Amino acid sequence: MNPAFSVVFLTTLIGAGQGLFLALFGAELAGYVYSAPDARGFLLIGGAVALLFTAGGLLASFFHLGRPERAWRSAAMWRTSWLSREVIALPVFMGLLFLWTAGHAAAGDWTLPLGLLAALAALALFLCTAMVYASVRFLQEWASTFTLVNYTLLGLASGFTLATALAAWGAPMLVDAYGVFALVFTLAGLVSRSLSLARNARLKPRSTVQTAIGIRHPKVTQVAMGFMGGSFNTREFFHGRTPGALHQVKWLFLLGAFVLPAALLVLGLYAASGTLLALAFAVQYAGLLAERWFFLAQANHPQNLYYQAVA
Repeated sequence: MNPAFSVVFLTTLIGAGQGLFLALFGAELAGYVYSAPDARGFLLIGGAVALLFTAGGLLASFFHLGRPERAWRSAAMWRTSWLSREVIALPVFMGLLFLWTAGHAAAGDWTLPLGLLAALAALALFLCTAMVYASVRFLQEWASTFTLVNYTLLGLASGFTLATALAAWGAPMLVDAYGVFALVFTLAGLVSRSLSLARNARLKPRSTVQTAIGIRHPKVTQVAMGFMGGSFNTREFFHGRTPGALHQVKWLFLLGAFVLPAALLVLGLYAASGTLLALAFAVQYAGLLAERWFFLAQANHPQNLYYQAVA
């Protein structure tokens, strides 16, 4: 597939926002609000940051629409479409997150039930976003439980890494706990993503050139598509990169999204350095951009069997 950068930013930004909120709400559940005088201030700022990330993801999604003014129609098929469910789940999560954040600004005693609803909405959003891709059965690279696991783990990893960096500035007593969870989610994401890469490497296409064009001859070689230039099909469903380029991106995101952030987290926790912890998030987010691009690009649409050669 040809990855749209709007989708790359959408999924990584909202994933980090969801993970950050879950980290903040976990601290509230653990009683942090009652154990530190400036606890609500930290949760308020953290909630605002999570809102900024999800709002940035929502904004990015509009750049993928041919007619943005008709975006509301994308929610109409919620009974059968995971995309429609995602379109509904995202603003629901953002609305609950806003109310939860506003509750801490007002020092209200109703933030806990609101936070629980927002946490459920965040988990539902992880499910909807992942199932947009995992439900496409003819794209074997996406149609896997690993898609759901990876989307959730990578969102949690980036969110908790961001929470660790924010805590180094506003809630030192949470740094170690957040850092440990960030490290656990990052390493779990590395294992899960590596297993999905190994699975995809073993996949065998269900279609062939013969089945694509309906000819059973054992030796069929395509030399042209039937026209001289490209088309919507060749632009939308194939990224145009070489296998060598994909191989480089794969190792880039494995280092950037997992290995380097894990090392920076360990160093940042050991040295009590907020700078290193902030750098861990920055490096991890850049790595996740590469990971999400690779995830989208690796899916081999069956129509590419027919449109193999331009001329």
